[in-house]
Amino acid sequence: MFKIPGGDTNQIVETAKFLKEYGVDVDISTELKPDLKGYDLVHLYNLTSVPDVYIQALNARKQGKPVIITPIYINWREVERFGSYGIRRILANILPYSAFQELKIGVKAIKNREFNKKLLLLFIKGYIGLIKKTLNLADFIVPNSHMEMDAIKKDLKISKIPYSIVYNGIDTEVFDYEKTKIDNDIAVKLKDSIISVSRVAMMKNQINLVKAVNGLPFKLFIIGSSSPNQRFYYEKLKKIAGENVFFLGFVDRNELPQYFKAAKVHVLPSWFETTGLVSLEAAAMKCNVVITKKGYQYEYFKDYAFYCEPDDVNSIRNAILKAFNSPFNEEFCNFVVNNYSRKENTLKLLKIYENFIEREKESGR
Repeated sequence: MFKIPGGDTNQIVETAKFLKEYGVDVDISTELKPDLKGYDLVHLYNLTSVPDVYIQALNARKQGKPVIITPIYINWREVERFGSYGIRRILANILPYSAFQELKIGVKAIKNREFNKKLLLLFIKGYIGLIKKTLNLADFIVPNSHMEMDAIKKDLKISKIPYSIVYNGIDTEVFDYEKTKIDNDIAVKLKDSIISVSRVAMMKNQINLVKAVNGLPFKLFIIGSSSPNQRFYYEKLKKIAGENVFFLGFVDRNELPQYFKAAKVHVLPSWFETTGLVSLEAAAMKCNVVITKKGYQYEYFKDYAFYCEPDDVNSIRNAILKAFNSPFNEEFCNFVVNNYSRKENTLKLLKIYENFIEREKESGR
């Protein structure tokens, strides 16, 4: 989780930060079987690493602790069938979905020298089967959108587990437009430019983004490191990039607000996003946003964003041009700040914790 920090890492770390501000004792652990003595409940995140989450959930249940899961559920079918490359794409279109996911996780584990009992568990239970078993270990589910919960019900045929929606959010104390000052060199470099902030990976679709921007009369700055298991993608991206494309690498999160504020448009033409957290951050900094409707993004961004199709370079280019030539809608910033504040949404999560613990006490569990 911390080796390759992404949106899930930010969600966990920032939620813990605000829970502590509300007076809750919180510990973050990546251990599979920690001693849970003294804890009231266990909140697990992200079914992408489903063998880990299953073992952690089972460990909590064995120790008599209630389990809450925020699934961050992704259906990888379209991502892999259309957004991947080479043999990976061929296999994604030949193998059954669950078998392909098992193979993908297994290959990644072997590359990272992580082949162990949890992978045997994955192969025995199956990818879809293990996700179902993991969710069935939960006492309560906290998805980040109604669209996500609908996908879980449709794909996994799970509907009996109680749940409540708590939207993902941004730290509005960090992404504060009025308080953010832009360094002069950043202001000059990024004036009237496009930026794209995310790890560089096939799912994020930077190759089609670069193809769309090549030859346009403004600069594109790509901010983010490459995924360790997809370095070939980063190299391919740099080879096709035109003279107006620049790679800035990793930028500290506390520095990002001034980059968003200085730029004209933020583009994330992903094959799938559960939220698109960086796009929310960009909007809070009054930067026009170009995204896709893949995943659950529309529930967050409504009609404020400019939309494109991830597999259509012309669609991406046209959306960028439209966003670039459009003034920022001030209502968009207000909408994001008022509805997707991490601090406020963490308070909603805390109320779920409190109500759940109270019910557990009343039931004598």
